[in-house]
Amino acid sequence: MLINTAVILVAAASGILLFSPRLFNWTAWRAMVTPLASIIGSGFLVLGPILAYYYGMFAPIVMIALCVCAYCFGSAIRYNIQDLGDDKSNARQRSRLTHDLEIVSSWALALAYIVSVTYYLNLFGSFSVSLTRYDTEFAARLVTTLIFVIILLVGWLRGFKALEHLEYVSVVVKLAIIAGVITGLCFFFSGKLESSTLVANMPRIDGWTAATLAFGLIITVQGFETSRYLGETYDAETRIKSMKLAQWFSSAIYLVYTVLLTYSFAPENLELSETAIIGMMEIVAPVLPVLLVAAALAAQFSAAIADTSGSGGLFVELTKGKISSRHAYALLTFSGLLITWSANIFEVISYASRAFAVYYGLQCVIASLSAHRAHGFSPRTVFFALLAVLAAAIFAFGLPVEG
Repeated sequence: MLINTAVILVAAASGILLFSPRLFNWTAWRAMVTPLASIIGSGFLVLGPILAYYYGMFAPIVMIALCVCAYCFGSAIRYNIQDLGDDKSNARQRSRLTHDLEIVSSWALALAYIVSVTYYLNLFGSFSVSLTRYDTEFAARLVTTLIFVIILLVGWLRGFKALEHLEYVSVVVKLAIIAGVITGLCFFFSGKLESSTLVANMPRIDGWTAATLAFGLIITVQGFETSRYLGETYDAETRIKSMKLAQWFSSAIYLVYTVLLTYSFAPENLELSETAIIGMMEIVAPVLPVLLVAAALAAQFSAAIADTSGSGGLFVELTKGKISSRHAYALLTFSGLLITWSANIFEVISYASRAFAVYYGLQCVIASLSAHRAHGFSPRTVFFALLAVLAAAIFAFGLPVEG
């Protein structure tokens, strides 16, 4: 009862704070909301149980490695933001090779959006039926299909302006609930500590298998790159700052969450499914599963809307209007449904990680070329080149979770 009350009070207080006009009017916070919405979303729902299940007591170390890897990829994108600045004429001063790579990179991102939207909506489907008697893979896919059709109809008939105002609300609700979840886990962890029943589970995998599985999970901390495309609203300095803040904030939340989860649950309580977190949180506090499902539905729907809208704009820009935004939404829906009915959620996570790895790798190559142009054969040039090699390894060797 005490944990339930604490969870609700912390979630409510966090929501009130996050809805405050002072915070909303803070430019850095508003710029930070978009990348934060993507980074702390589906990853928070699936990553903890996956890491605890496979890596055991070493899960927090893997979590740190994922966050550091994401921050390094972010540094390449931040360098590209700084290189371009706010003067569009800077883009024309870049080499032809850099310009062509930027176009290929944008195509890679547009295709990555298709996979990521599928990922979000598959999670939406799974969580929507998780607390009902229809908790089956078939029912979840039916819900996913229905939401795809709704998004297509809205995008085709009215565009996405009618849904844009939901983004900030859903982010605030999600963060408030996450604050409640971490509060509940803190109580649970403290109880385990006092009774000397904390656990140190042995990992189920090691060596190259452990590394390649981590490669397949990079999508779970993805989303920071959205700062790169907010140039119409924020200047370069604000976008760079917003990305850093979003990555620092999300990394701290992920690490605390992973530590509390890893050492609190014995192997028999660790289940490997996209909705495993619900069963685990039911042990912590009865109120948490309902809150998590609410957060999951809001988070996945808003993220899917944002990426669908983004992909539509990218396809229009890259084809110079030959593919309209409406046709882009139709393409996304058809591709997403094909993936939904032919792959499970963990395979989709791996596909999405590979798709984003291509984008990150190309951004790293662009950063390396720009750094070489400005500074010659410098440590920064080499660092970005090595990151491109890492992205290539993630694309080539990333493994899906075996659900």
